[in-house]
Amino acid sequence: MFTRNKVQAACLQVNRAHLAAADPQGVVINSGVANAATGEQGHANAVATAEHAAAALGLAAEQVLVLSTGVIGVQLPLDRLLAGVDAAVGALSPDGGADAAAAIMTTDTKPKEVAVAGDGFTVGGMAKGSGMIHPDLATMLAVLTTDYPLTADEATAQLRPAVDTTFNAISVDGDCSTNDMVLLLANGASGIERTAATDAAFTAALHEACADLSRQIVADGEGVTVLAEITVEGAADGAQAKAIARRIATSPLVKTALFGHDANWGRVLMAAGSAPYNGGYAEIDEGRATLAYNGTVVYERGTPTGVEPDVSGPSCTIALELGLGAGSASYLTSDLSLDYVRINGDYRS
Repeated sequence: MFTRNKVQAACLQVNRAHLAAADPQGVVINSGVANAATGEQGHANAVATAEHAAAALGLAAEQVLVLSTGVIGVQLPLDRLLAGVDAAVGALSPDGGADAAAAIMTTDTKPKEVAVAGDGFTVGGMAKGSGMIHPDLATMLAVLTTDYPLTADEATAQLRPAVDTTFNAISVDGDCSTNDMVLLLANGASGIERTAATDAAFTAALHEACADLSRQIVADGEGVTVLAEITVEGAADGAQAKAIARRIATSPLVKTALFGHDANWGRVLMAAGSAPYNGGYAEIDEGRATLAYNGTVVYERGTPTGVEPDVSGPSCTIALELGLGAGSASYLTSDLSLDYVRINGDYRS
């Protein structure tokens, strides 16, 4: 799964060509330089990275995917990067996952890993992401692996819905990156006999792994002090529910209120009522709407309750019931803090 940003890093352009030609057998990730908006030289550097790694691993270049994260508009220091590839290949180990998860961090404060054990198979993964986090995907890289047997088409069919309800339902700052990618590699090494029941179990395990990594990313967002879960129910349909949840989750006014531990619920209604949808706004009837913070109803069917909820903790739930239909959606978001401004104000320096 790739970012939908129209400005796409060189690694994504190269990966699309490689995936059309072969099944991936290796992944190379660099942090510090995004290799986006770097022209023909950036594209050549991404190709050279894949070719160098392939030669070291005994693979065809098309079997290697390249992921980059960091500052946009800067050329890769190719001599340092290729030397790093050689060092990494020499250090490859079944015990190297934690080192890899730490190596790809940028402004992350901690590595992000997950392992979900199924009955006879495992789904594991690592991710990085802290800022420029907003669907569709973000400055976020995630690599998931499994020993469950899947064809390439089946892996895509499994990954797409898992990403849609997890990685594509989180936001830290509303900015959609040029470099996002989520990969799922399946080698079939478990030897498990596939049935409808094992397929369902794998689907659940993959979703659990993606959800876990997504939550880790938001919780470790740049300057984050509050993790908030937005739920919208009773919307006219699912698409409108997602549009409303996304608008609430990305509202600077909602996010700054979260930072101040202020249940300023009027900002939530404001955001919900201005959720872009099909060239206009998603359907809302304020007379039917009910809003609650941490389970405490602050607005019920068009009338304030006068009750002040406790939002003093490091997490918060905001639940909006619209009373219009069966549509529902959820989003994970965070506060917008002074530290976020500080981190991004001098990111390059």
